[in-house]
Amino acid sequence: MLLNTPTAKIGWRATSFSLIDPSNSETFTYEEIKGENGTLVAFICNHCPYVIAIIARLVEDAKVLQSNGIGVVAINSNDYQYIAADSPENMIAFSSQHHFSFPYLVDHDQSVAKAYGAVCTPDFFGINADGVLQYRGRLDDAAMRDAANRTPELLNAMLEIKRTGVGPDNQLSSMGCSIKWKK
Repeated sequence: MLLNTPTAKIGWRATSFSLIDPSNSETFTYEEIKGENGTLVAFICNHCPYVIAIIARLVEDAKVLQSNGIGVVAINSNDYQYIAADSPENMIAFSSQHHFSFPYLVDHDQSVAKAYGAVCTPDFFGINADGVLQYRGRLDDAAMRDAANRTPELLNAMLEIKRTGVGPDNQLSSMGCSIKWKK
């Protein structure tokens, strides 16, 4: 089901987590991932056509963010018993295929998605250096189209958060497939 993310509730504190990267069975916490200039928490999955359409742009933007001291993590909270394409094994292949420079963690019990209020894939949470949400919007204005002349809204917002600690006033919702919740 297609969803848009709800309007951001700017100002809440990022919830800590401890999740496993299936590629190496290493556990990562929010505290280990956060960057000195902020953190991007991206809820994605392997099968969603919206994620597939933007993944190359997300990976490139993530490299720029990381070079600016902004931590980046992707989290898959989908029920992979229901959607086999989102299994931890397929997460390994997906992250390798797209050359992720950031951890791709599995949220087995979906508690992190619930704590953040994530509703779809992709769903982006831009957090400042103090751990406070400042951005909840889309990656860019290209959506599923050719991105040659895109405005990289998430990248620009995170760089603004790095400089000022505050996100932009104008934030447009991300759009994607609903998270597949366990029954």
